[in-house]
Amino acid sequence: MVQRHADNTLVERVKQLRTGLAGTPLIPLAHDELDIVAKLEFCNPTGSTKDRSALWILERAISRGEIQQNTTVVESSSGNFALALAFYCRMLGIAFVPVIDPNCNAATETHLRNLCRHVEKVSRRDAAGGYLKTRLSRVQELLMEFGPAYWPNQYANPDALDAHYQFTAGELIKDAGVIDYLFVGVSTGGTIAGVSRRVKEAFPRSVVVAVDTEGSVIFGGPPKKRWIPGIGSSIVPPLCRQALIDEVEIVSEVRAAEGCHELLDRYGLFVGGSTGSIYAGIQSYFARNRPTGPRRPTIAFLAADRGHAYTKTVYDADWLRALRAEAARSASPVLPHQSDIEGELLTCTP
Repeated sequence: MVQRHADNTLVERVKQLRTGLAGTPLIPLAHDELDIVAKLEFCNPTGSTKDRSALWILERAISRGEIQQNTTVVESSSGNFALALAFYCRMLGIAFVPVIDPNCNAATETHLRNLCRHVEKVSRRDAAGGYLKTRLSRVQELLMEFGPAYWPNQYANPDALDAHYQFTAGELIKDAGVIDYLFVGVSTGGTIAGVSRRVKEAFPRSVVVAVDTEGSVIFGGPPKKRWIPGIGSSIVPPLCRQALIDEVEIVSEVRAAEGCHELLDRYGLFVGGSTGSIYAGIQSYFARNRPTGPRRPTIAFLAADRGHAYTKTVYDADWLRALRAEAARSASPVLPHQSDIEGELLTCTP
């Protein structure tokens, strides 16, 4: 086995960067029946919750000697994780190659091309109708091409879970108090795995609701083309199996886009597609499960990123009309809720 030694210069640099993640605010949203609080993860330095996992994965890999000055970091990402890695790798003086696909927003792709000397973009859809498996296959090829290389593997790296357990959930618990319901969008699985485990430790009676999108296969739904990045997956991410999930809410992409508009119109929150999905999921969940207890329940969710990268999609009237038309053409039976997929849900618990 090759003995690895940490690069002390990189160790000191990454420690300095850690001080830049000072925490994100928690704000209450006015509601007639619920006490809803949103943790504004878009206030992180690169504008999303992926700052948490990106910096911690790099920090831990550097401490283990897996990343040196001459290492090339290669990763598959639909946008935010790539942006976070691009920023922190640039700050550390490390080469980074993102592997993206056509669903990457134009603004995000432009940003990545300005930050990275080399950007890989795949164009072939995988068997599930998405691009994830194609991206992951290209990552493996690039790891062989670049010599000293490191793959963060955000779908299976336990450091991604640990980042959200330590930092995201730690802040949420400190600021929110008792959490009755936690709604988290699911994609790579790291966020919901880390946050759900710590919230359940602090509040065992808390109900964790995973929000996924139609066309994602994570909870056993049929695969189909998806247009909004940042939520859903063409595979069941290994980290998802470590999440403590009580219920699942499936949201259509049309409702996700409408959720974004509702958050902007009612609260002034300019958010990305995954956050719109979560808000729509909260609405549909409590439309079926109206609170009846002696007090208003507290519902917490993460606002994962801002809406700037979605101005030509989710917030564009013509794009939204086209999405609605496409949904009408391909209308399928209503996807199951948690009570109909207990067998699948077991694959996402320990």
